[in-house]
Amino acid sequence: MQPTILVDVPEDSPAVQEETFGPTMTVAKVRDMDEAVELTNATAYGLGNTVFGRRHGMAVAERVRSGMAAVNGVISFAGIPALPFGGVGGSGFGRIHGPDGLKEFTFAKAIARQRCRPMLALTTFDPPRGPTGCSLG
Repeated sequence: MQPTILVDVPEDSPAVQEETFGPTMTVAKVRDMDEAVELTNATAYGLGNTVFGRRHGMAVAERVRSGMAAVNGVISFAGIPALPFGGVGGSGFGRIHGPDGLKEFTFAKAIARQRCRPMLALTTFDPPRGPTGCSLG
């Protein structure tokens, strides 16, 4: 398929609402940046986005719901190995690259060990006792 630009496509059409990965782009006329962000965030997907702007590019990129964003460069986030790469919503979960990518191969686990009688026994019906003088740890 040749690269295709679709103009004035209805917002409920598959070209707008689905994640195509094809060489297609939809173009829509909007009232202002607020409407542009609202329509962009109205889909179930959010892999990556690119924003072009001289003054407000960063502010707009922060408002778009996506896993990655580029400002004034096409998918420039993909060329920086230290940045996490991945989407939100229907665009999947998890990350690759950088510290967040490494965390995908781990899981957090909390372990607490009681070393002495607690000052306030939360799991008993016995009357409270005085301070125990033990330290946490």
